[in-house]
Amino acid sequence: MECVNKTKNLKNCNCSYEPCPRKGICCECVRYHNANNEIPACFFPNEAERTFDRSREHFISVYQNR
Repeated sequence: MECVNKTKNLKNCNCSYEPCPRKGICCECVRYHNANNEIPACFFPNEAERTFDRSREHFISVYQNR
Protein backbone atom coordinates (compact mmCIF):
# COMPACT_ATOMS: atom_id res chain seq x y z
CA MET A 1 0.00 0.00 0.00
CA GLU A 2 1.11 3.50 -0.64
CA CYS A 3 1.89 5.33 2.55
CA VAL A 4 0.53 8.66 1.33
CA ASN A 5 -2.86 7.38 0.18
CA LYS A 6 -4.61 7.27 3.55
CA THR A 7 -8.17 7.15 2.19
CA LYS A 8 -7.41 4.16 -0.02
CA ASN A 9 -5.39 2.41 2.69
CA LEU A 10 -8.21 2.77 5.25
CA LYS A 11 -10.40 0.53 3.09
CA ASN A 12 -8.05 -2.37 3.84
CA CYS A 13 -7.07 -1.46 7.41
CA ASN A 14 -8.52 -3.84 9.98
CA CYS A 15 -7.11 -2.01 13.01
CA SER A 16 -9.93 -1.69 15.53
CA TYR A 17 -8.06 0.74 17.80
CA GLU A 18 -10.06 3.85 16.94
CA PRO A 19 -7.91 6.62 18.41
CA CYS A 20 -4.85 5.39 16.47
CA PRO A 21 -3.22 8.33 14.66
CA ARG A 22 -1.48 5.96 12.21
CA LYS A 23 -4.61 4.32 10.75
CA GLY A 24 -4.24 4.25 6.99
CA ILE A 25 -0.66 5.49 7.08
CA CYS A 26 0.96 2.11 6.62
CA CYS A 27 4.62 3.12 6.66
CA GLU A 28 4.15 4.90 10.00
CA CYS A 29 2.18 1.98 11.42
CA VAL A 30 4.82 -0.58 10.43
CA ARG A 31 7.62 1.62 11.77
CA TYR A 32 5.79 2.18 15.08
CA HIS A 33 5.03 -1.48 15.70
CA ASN A 34 8.46 -2.64 14.62
CA ALA A 35 10.07 -0.19 17.06
CA ASN A 36 7.94 -1.77 19.80
CA ASN A 37 8.74 -5.36 18.74
CA GLU A 38 5.16 -5.79 17.56
CA ILE A 39 3.30 -6.78 14.40
CA PRO A 40 0.73 -4.39 12.83
CA ALA A 41 -2.97 -5.27 12.97
CA CYS A 42 -3.21 -5.99 9.24
CA PHE A 43 -1.08 -9.12 9.69
CA PHE A 44 -3.65 -10.63 12.07
CA PRO A 45 -7.05 -12.17 11.31
CA ASN A 46 -9.85 -9.93 12.61
CA GLU A 47 -10.66 -12.04 15.67
CA ALA A 48 -7.00 -12.07 16.79
CA GLU A 49 -6.58 -8.37 15.99
CA ARG A 50 -9.40 -7.41 18.36
CA THR A 51 -7.37 -8.66 21.35
CA PHE A 52 -4.96 -5.73 20.81
CA ASP A 53 -2.11 -8.16 21.49
CA ARG A 54 0.32 -7.19 18.73
CA SER A 55 3.21 -9.21 20.14
CA ARG A 56 5.29 -11.43 17.92
CA GLU A 57 4.52 -14.33 20.24
CA HIS A 58 0.78 -13.83 19.76
CA PHE A 59 1.25 -13.64 15.99
CA ILE A 60 3.12 -16.96 15.99
CA SER A 61 0.54 -18.64 18.23
CA VAL A 62 -2.33 -17.47 16.02
CA TYR A 63 -0.82 -19.05 12.93
CA GLN A 64 0.55 -22.16 14.67
CA ASN A 65 -2.96 -23.03 15.82
CA ARG A 66 -4.54 -22.78 12.38
